[in-house]
Amino acid sequence: MNNKNSRLEEFINSPKKSLWKLSIPMMLGMSVQAIYMLIDTAFIGNWVGWEALTGIGVVFPLLFIIMGITFGLGTGATTLIAQSIGADNKKKADSLAEHTIILGVILSILFLLFGYYYGDSILVIQGANNLSLSYANDYFYTMLIGTPFMILGIFFRSILSGEGDTLLPMKILGFGTILNILLDPIFIYFYSVKGAALATVISQLLVFIIFMYFIIIKDHAYISFNLKKFTINKKYLLEIFKIGIPAALSMVIMSGGIFFYNTILSQTSTPNTAIAAYATAHRIEHLFFIPLISIATSMVTLIGMFYGAKKHELIRIVVLYCIKCSLFISVLFGLIFYFFGENIFPIFINNNKNILLANNVINIGISYFRVFAFAVPFITIGMICSRVIQGLGKSYPMFIITCLRVIVISCSLAYYFIVIKEKPVEYAWISILISCILSSIISTIWMLIEIRKAQLKI
Repeated sequence: MNNKNSRLEEFINSPKKSLWKLSIPMMLGMSVQAIYMLIDTAFIGNWVGWEALTGIGVVFPLLFIIMGITFGLGTGATTLIAQSIGADNKKKADSLAEHTIILGVILSILFLLFGYYYGDSILVIQGANNLSLSYANDYFYTMLIGTPFMILGIFFRSILSGEGDTLLPMKILGFGTILNILLDPIFIYFYSVKGAALATVISQLLVFIIFMYFIIIKDHAYISFNLKKFTINKKYLLEIFKIGIPAALSMVIMSGGIFFYNTILSQTSTPNTAIAAYATAHRIEHLFFIPLISIATSMVTLIGMFYGAKKHELIRIVVLYCIKCSLFISVLFGLIFYFFGENIFPIFINNNKNILLANNVINIGISYFRVFAFAVPFITIGMICSRVIQGLGKSYPMFIITCLRVIVISCSLAYYFIVIKEKPVEYAWISILISCILSSIISTIWMLIEIRKAQLKI
C-alpha cells in the first residue's frame, strides 16, 4: 500500500488526473454491479414474468432505504477520513473508520429486526396484491438475510474511498458481481424469484469476507484497525452523524419517493404494469448514471483532502472540471434515453406469455424514458452541487433540497395529476422533470452560498 503522503501529493500535483484515477475504478465496479441488476431483471422478466417484476418493484424502496441510510453514513465517514488525511491526522482517520464499522454492526441488527416484524405490512402498503405479494415476500425476506453483509461491505468501501483507494473495492465488488451473475440463472431456474435474492446474498457474504481479509486481517489499507482496543469517542461519532445523518435522510427521502410513487402508480388504470415499468426503468437508468455518480463521489474525496490541506485553488479546478465533464456525459445519456429507449426497454420484458400486458409495460417504460431524458442534465447539476457541499463537510443542504425535490414537488405534483385529476401515467414522469429543474436551480444557488462561506473562489 502506498503511504499517505505519496497519495496526497499525487492528488495535489495532478487533481484532474486524480479525479479519473479515483472515478474509473469506481465506475467499473459499479458498472459490473449495475449490469448484474439488469441481467437479474432480464432473467426474472423473461423466465418468471412481469408479475414477478411487480413484486420486486415493491421491495426496492425498502432495500433502497436500508442502502440509503448506509450510503449516507458512509458519506460522512468518507468525507471526514479524507479531511483527516489531508490535515495529516492519521490517528483520527483510524478512529473514524473503527466507529464506522461499529455503526455497521448496530445498523445490521436494527434493520434485521425491523424487516422481520414490519416487512409484510409495508409490502402491502407499497401496492403488493395477490398477484405479486408472494413474489415480493420471497425476494424481500431472502434479501434480508444478506443485509449485514451488504451494510458492512458498503462501509468498507466508504472507508477506502476516504483514503483515496477505489481500486481494491472495484476488484472485490467486481468479483462478487460476476459470481452473482453466474449464480443467477441457476438459482432463478430452481427457486424463481427467491433464487435471484439467494444468489445476491451468497455474493454479498463472500464480498464481506474478502473485505475483512484485506482490510482487517491482511492490513492492506492505509487505515489501521484495532477494534480490540476500541473506545467510543463521542466527538468523532457526532462528526459522522453531523454529515452522515442528513446524507442518510436524503437517501431515505429518495427511497421514500419511490415508495410514494409506487403507491400513486397503484391508483392508475393499470397499476401492476405501471409499477413493473417504473421498477425496470430505474434499474436501466442506474447503469447510465454510474459515470456521473462516480465522478461526483470521487470529487467528495478530493475536495475533502484539499479542504483539509487548505489547497483551495485545487478545489476550484476540480469543481469546474467535474461540471464540464458531467454535463457532457449527461446530455449524451439524455439523447440515448430519448432516441433509443424503445430499443432498450423490451430486452427486459417477455411478451410471449401475455402480449397485451407485456406491451403495456414496455410502452409505459418508453414514455418514462422520453420524459426522463430531459431531466438528466438537471439531475447532474444538482448531484455535483450537493457533492461539493458534502466535500466541505455539510450535508443538511442536500437533505433539504432532496425533500423539496422528491416530496414537496415531485410526489405532490404526481399525486395531484394522477389521483386527483386522474391524468395518464405520463404526468407522473412530467412531475419528476419539473422537480429536477427546480431543485437544480436551488442546488446551484446553495452551493455558491456555501463556497462563499468557506471563503473559496469558484
